[in-house]
Amino acid sequence: MRTISIKLDPPLAQWLSRRARELNRTTSELVREALEQQRTAKAKPNCHDLMRHLCGSIHGPGDLSTNPKHMEGFGK
Repeated sequence: MRTISIKLDPPLAQWLSRRARELNRTTSELVREALEQQRTAKAKPNCHDLMRHLCGSIHGPGDLSTNPKHMEGFGK
């Protein structure tokens, strides 16, 4: 297994040490587990990903600002 070094600010280092003691595990085990979870986690979908099936399903003018009628009262 390869060894790396990281720098943690004191509150995070204290939390990691305390958590490792609570779980009766090493800090290295906890860091490896957290990194592995990040590596294998699926990216959360953004708004476009969630609405992709609706793209192109609405019909109408492509740019409402080209017709002055659609701009009546805008900014008031």
